[in-house]
Amino acid sequence: MRKIRLGLLGADDSIGVIQSVISEYPEFECVPIVYWREEEIVDLLKPVANDFDIWLFSGKVPYSIAKSWGGITKPMFFTPHTGSSLYKTLLQISYHEQIPMEQISFDNYHPDELERILDEAEIKTSHLFLKHYEGDIDAHELAAYHYELWKSGKTKAAVTCLRTAYLELEQMGVPVYRVLPAKPAIHSVLNLALRTYEMLHFKESQIAVQMIEIDSYVGMAKDTFSTDEIYKIEIKIAEKLLTYANKIHGSLKSAGPGRYVIFTTRGLLQNITGEFTVIPDLEDLGQLKKEVMTCGIGIGKTAYEAEINAGRALFHAREYGKGSWMVGFDNKTIAGPLGREEQITHAYASKELQKVSEQTSLSISTLSKLKSILGKIGKNEIGAHELAQYMQIMPRSARRILTELEENGIAQVVGEETPYSRGRPRKIYNISLD
Repeated sequence: MRKIRLGLLGADDSIGVIQSVISEYPEFECVPIVYWREEEIVDLLKPVANDFDIWLFSGKVPYSIAKSWGGITKPMFFTPHTGSSLYKTLLQISYHEQIPMEQISFDNYHPDELERILDEAEIKTSHLFLKHYEGDIDAHELAAYHYELWKSGKTKAAVTCLRTAYLELEQMGVPVYRVLPAKPAIHSVLNLALRTYEMLHFKESQIAVQMIEIDSYVGMAKDTFSTDEIYKIEIKIAEKLLTYANKIHGSLKSAGPGRYVIFTTRGLLQNITGEFTVIPDLEDLGQLKKEVMTCGIGIGKTAYEAEINAGRALFHAREYGKGSWMVGFDNKTIAGPLGREEQITHAYASKELQKVSEQTSLSISTLSKLKSILGKIGKNEIGAHELAQYMQIMPRSARRILTELEENGIAQVVGEETPYSRGRPRKIYNISLD
């Protein structure tokens, strides 16, 4: 069985502790990367960002920097500095220095989190000096916080989670303690990483079905129209699709005139579509993927389930026009169109939407898209022009949808907006689909 490639990025004093725990897990093949300053983290990640199955960071700061950068597409985790990690540091301070808790400055922790940890240890305090921050922070700012408290006599020691701040405080002469990840915390995050990888590996091996419709008549000249000509075109199309199917390790079968089905796995299709966001740019397909090739991708635990979901996805793709690609997932949601700037994900149907569909002339597909759009914009108010942009339909079609909902008491006009150019004010509707 292939080992899980684990990229480990951390400060020099954390790497060794984490590696000693990782060595107990034969499933992992670990590659450590040491950073000395937070400013160099992104440069260290760039050349190897996607060389690993999983990334582990030695703390919240390097993790947040990597997440903000956005160049890693694999699962990411970080070792927390809570629980036993902090208890170990507090025990050292209490045993060696006997400094009261009120005379120690802390950083990184959320106030509620630190209070809970101290309560669990039955440590009573009247107040705490704490510098809380989300994500990455400047080490100089952190060191200055601790230094000013110590210089003014309010504290006698500092507890920091950041290696660079620790080194700077040492140079300033401040008694400082560094919270390192404790082994129980590392074990916990590694077990979580293993479960996540197993889940993703299961998903990637799920069956995927690609249902394709080809319009053989597009591009044909009127004077060349004949059954022989159509037959020749379909043979060429089948040859191109067969080459494409081989590239995704799938099997191709014909499902009637102009319709084809490819059976493959989720992971392979996920890779070539950029996590189901773009139409694959494969030269073997020639011009097929443009105006003439409409596609529905279905994901399922069985071939039957995947094929059913592919059929639903193809049905939705048709509504967006020729050349559209949609994906039907095993959690009863539809996403797409792939390659478009505005993509939406919506559920197949619910009892509420079925009731609205029966009450109006609108299909469940249209209502599902509408509900998804309202969720995406975070409000129930929308106008015809905005709805048309999201659904990629004509404004008059969007107006018909909203008018139909208004006539059946599902939408109400709650205001108007004036367009930039000359014209009548546009109605704003409040929609209640639940």
